[in-house]
Amino acid sequence: MPSNPQPVLEESIDIAAAPDTVWTLVSDVRRMPEWSPQVESTRLRGGAEQVANGVEFTNLNSNGTFQWTTHGTVVRLDSGREIAFRIKENWAIWSLRLEPTPGGTKLTQRRESPDGSPDGTVQVIDGYMGGQDVFTESMRDGMRQTLRAIKAAAE
Repeated sequence: MPSNPQPVLEESIDIAAAPDTVWTLVSDVRRMPEWSPQVESTRLRGGAEQVANGVEFTNLNSNGTFQWTTHGTVVRLDSGREIAFRIKENWAIWSLRLEPTPGGTKLTQRRESPDGSPDGTVQVIDGYMGGQDVFTESMRDGMRQTLRAIKAAAE
């Protein structure tokens, strides 16, 4: 059993745009600040100029008065279907998965923590982010906002 288990969070939205259109928007992690209410900036690391499997990046995040930096690694890049990245600091794996639909694309954002979370992450959530329940609902709300922003850009 992992230490400090975290719930799997998943939100989906239907987008009236072709999967290729949606993929162009979501496949580059550097665009996440355009969609996510939490991510202020994203930059690729190690001299990388394009997103690919194994590419590392740095995010500057904020939730009001609290700012923090995270470091991610792209762990899955299935062109036109899914991008996933693992965050070093909290062990979370975030993904965006596309499914073709008769009306366009179903886009699903997911956060899973199969290894749980480090003690330090739990302490930060409890001390600075209102506790686990408040943080989880804030994450769900942020995911819904992210998906709505991508939908607006794609349509």
